[in-house]
Amino acid sequence: MRLRSAQRLFVAYAAASLVPIVVLAGVLSAALAREARDRGLSEGRAQAAVVARTAIEPLLDGEDLASGLSAAERDGLTRIAVSAVGGGSVVRLRILDSSGRMVFSPDGSGLGQAPDDEAREAAASGTDRAELTRLNTDSNDQEAVGQRVVEVYLPLMVQKRQVGVLEIYLPYEPIDAAVSAGLRTVYGLLGVGLVLLWVALAGISASTMRRLRREAARNAYLADHDVLTGLPNRAQFHRRVQAALAEGRAGGTSTAVVLLDLDRFKEVNDTLGHDHGDLLLRSLSARLTENARSGDVVARLGGDEFALVLPSAGEDDVVALLDRLRGSIGADIVVGEIPLSVEASFGYVLAPADGDDADTVMRRADMAMYRAKDSRVGRARYDGVRDHYDAGQLALVVQLRDAIETGQLVLHYQPKTVISTGEVCAVEALVRWQHPERGMVPPDLFIPVAERTGLIEPLTRWVLDAALTEVRGWDGALTVAVNISARNLAHLGFAAMVLETLDRTGVPADRLVLEITETALLAEPETVVAVLGRLTAAGVHISIDDFGVGQTSLGYLPSLPLAELKIDKSFVMDLVTNPSHRAIVRTCVDLGHNLGLRVVAEGVETAEILDFLGAAGCDIAQGYLLTRPLPPAELRRWLGDRRVGTPSAAPGAW
Repeated sequence: MRLRSAQRLFVAYAAASLVPIVVLAGVLSAALAREARDRGLSEGRAQAAVVARTAIEPLLDGEDLASGLSAAERDGLTRIAVSAVGGGSVVRLRILDSSGRMVFSPDGSGLGQAPDDEAREAAASGTDRAELTRLNTDSNDQEAVGQRVVEVYLPLMVQKRQVGVLEIYLPYEPIDAAVSAGLRTVYGLLGVGLVLLWVALAGISASTMRRLRREAARNAYLADHDVLTGLPNRAQFHRRVQAALAEGRAGGTSTAVVLLDLDRFKEVNDTLGHDHGDLLLRSLSARLTENARSGDVVARLGGDEFALVLPSAGEDDVVALLDRLRGSIGADIVVGEIPLSVEASFGYVLAPADGDDADTVMRRADMAMYRAKDSRVGRARYDGVRDHYDAGQLALVVQLRDAIETGQLVLHYQPKTVISTGEVCAVEALVRWQHPERGMVPPDLFIPVAERTGLIEPLTRWVLDAALTEVRGWDGALTVAVNISARNLAHLGFAAMVLETLDRTGVPADRLVLEITETALLAEPETVVAVLGRLTAAGVHISIDDFGVGQTSLGYLPSLPLAELKIDKSFVMDLVTNPSHRAIVRTCVDLGHNLGLRVVAEGVETAEILDFLGAAGCDIAQGYLLTRPLPPAELRRWLGDRRVGTPSAAPGAW
């Protein structure tokens, strides 16, 4: 059908292109005909001039012919006229005086007639006139009547003086034959040229149609396939999921949808370049395809994210396949003579149990994949208990992105003080969202949203820039602490971003503390160590936040470039009444000091807690006893009231 349509289009184009060529041929033919006529008249003038100059004018005595011809002149003109007409080179020859009145005609016809317009104009202007006409019926030679002739009126000049006018009719056929012979060659060349032009245009149109068909086929392919790997893309995968779900409903079987994301793939791109990353993706796509079951669909959704549809698959089928795929992906791949090993996190759903439409199962498989990545379990099935998705959360994502870009975010700062002196030594920057409709949105509501959606990176960048810009104008003894997400540390480029922000704001690196949770330290150990090492080498201080509630291995701590250990407030706030928490706090203080770290306690709300921390040797305190988090203007007033840098009389004087 498509081929027949293309053929019809080509025929229509060829026919349409023929029309202007035919019109062009007609225009050129008309132009050539006019050229032939003009050439005929020009040759007629030339022949008349030859007759006048060589035969007629030498016979005249120079007197105006209005006074009549002498016998000798008449006899001579008669001989010339009879000879010329008889020889066929002239059809008619007559002489007019200067007023246009006829004074000589070989056969006597027309003598004395009133001058006609052409003769009068030729005589009056002293210039020749020529036109293509047919012989009038007043000719004595009836056989010549209607013959095409060149009618020429030519002034007769004797001794540079016009004495009369020559009226001569020359046969046009010899002239026409000579001109036509040349025109036939021109017409032939023109015809051949136009035919060749049409053939060339037809060839170009045919070639263009072939290219258009190839381009249309390529565009149709690209609309459904990933350019790099040749696998189905997101659009085609969505349709394949819909089809598989429909077949599953009709056949009463379950369908599995799997999403997988490569772990630490960005490191390959950042370290070895995108060319090596592309080679790795092509190799992995081949392994996925080779290890999938017959009838399964493997697709690349974009970046380092792939997906599979497994028709008629149960839980055991999915687990067995994913284990096989994990083993295949984990095996070394040689890229540019470099053996690379990557891991992947898989999330999957089983329809109809976990959803029965394409959008739902893909979203839930994506949630399961992120749970597998965050918990480092490799693969995870969708768990409805953990699904916190709702329309409000989705709206919050859109609004949060807009808030970052339009300045709705603000920072509040909570001071930290040296327990032994009461000196304010640092502030912690805490982000707040001043929503135009909802008012102040709690961090506990939008920070997890940012973590799940990837907005944590632009959010962290904004907080760093705003905090460092603010602290630049404060007392040089103050440092500023900023909380960092596990997702930030998963990227090698994070360190470069922090150092670039320090350089741009002009704040020394040793005035910045990055607070990192224990979970973040365990998320990507190799990457975390590399990122923290670069930051520490530049002078940035690293603090373990919420220490004691995470899963940090004690043997892992000495290998980290840390400067500070921050005891979680859940142990601090009730240590006066909870002996176990008092013991944990003392242990954390001793552990930190033995590792060469300063120790910070957060959640200090009473003087009793402060006294205990001082006795236990804790270095720094932070909490409501000192002050709640304050906006920048209020913090500056508060700092001025406390006279930053001046020790207080005693910790209890807070």
